[in-house]
Amino acid sequence: MDQNRPNDPKIVALIVAAGSGMRAGGGMPKQYRRIGGRAVIARAFDALAAHPAIAGVHVVVGAGQEMLLDEALGERRPATVTPGGATRRESVLAGLEAIAAIPPTHVLIHDAARPFLPVAVIDRLIAALDETPGAVPALPVVDTLVRVDADALGDTVSRDGLARVQTPQAFRFDAILAAHRGWTGPGEPTDDAQVARHAGLAVTAVPGDAMLDKLTHEADLAAADTRLVAAMTSRTGMGFDVHAFAEGDHVMLCGLRVPHTQALAGHSDADVGLHAITDALLGTIADGDIGSHFPPSDPRWRGADSATFLRHAASLVAAQGGVIDHVDLTIICEAPKVGPHRTAMRERVAEILDLPTGRISIKATTTERLGFTGRGEGMAAQAVVSVRAPLS
Repeated sequence: MDQNRPNDPKIVALIVAAGSGMRAGGGMPKQYRRIGGRAVIARAFDALAAHPAIAGVHVVVGAGQEMLLDEALGERRPATVTPGGATRRESVLAGLEAIAAIPPTHVLIHDAARPFLPVAVIDRLIAALDETPGAVPALPVVDTLVRVDADALGDTVSRDGLARVQTPQAFRFDAILAAHRGWTGPGEPTDDAQVARHAGLAVTAVPGDAMLDKLTHEADLAAADTRLVAAMTSRTGMGFDVHAFAEGDHVMLCGLRVPHTQALAGHSDADVGLHAITDALLGTIADGDIGSHFPPSDPRWRGADSATFLRHAASLVAAQGGVIDHVDLTIICEAPKVGPHRTAMRERVAEILDLPTGRISIKATTTERLGFTGRGEGMAAQAVVSVRAPLS
């Protein structure tokens, strides 16, 4: 083992997402497109953030892409978000300079357009840094290579000694930062290993993985989406919530302020509709209930907007690769009347969950004057949610 390596290395990851990424179509950079219900960059982020050896994930974004990044990552929070430069090299250097304030001992530099990142590859890269200042994942070239001139095939090129280089690429932090700061060309490097070798650093190759192939064209995104959907199974979650009436002049229902002669009592805004949907979503991933995530004893949630709870549950589903297919909510009360507000409620729930309104069903019923809802003492709601999630 390298005796200069710290006993407790601090490893961080840097995702480079500053490219325009428009060759894939779709009207937005490919790193923010969704595959299997989750943004490409979110999949890369989650894979890196979940690794126990990685202390933080930093992101470099293109000009004007900050909102796209926020929408793609949801409640995930990068350690830093740094504006990129005109070239990939400039973007990486900007990210490294932002990280330098920590500073870490090692960094993994990863392209956002490579969303499928096996844990074994990360392990191999980190282990390789015991012996070398840089390591990259690589795969042997298996196709026949030929020179092409005006679409005419020329001489065959030997595959001996050739490999396809992937990311993430791992380096001792001080070494790669100095290499980027000292880059003098010629031209622009296509990856960070090129910058490292230009600075005289040794870079070793570890076995890569076909899952790490870069998504470049629309067909790549379509194939990735198909592969993810095929590996999913259907799950159903149920949620139920009830709140008593109290003094007031409105109730919060499905994210809307609905005028009424009373309010609903609760630690938060007591939105029975959103609470029921939140519990149903948590049920699809077997992750407790709303009270375990937002305890009523915690003063932070006093009077809180229940949309916060629903977004959190949706982000947990997304973090496990889940896709919400349909939400069916039944509101149980004598009053207020739900019918006049049904369309607006569907639209609001769809907005919170970032789903088409057609996937949101909201119904209302009474208990024929029976029980606490029939006596006008409170409201209840029951939700059923269907989700597709990876097999486990």
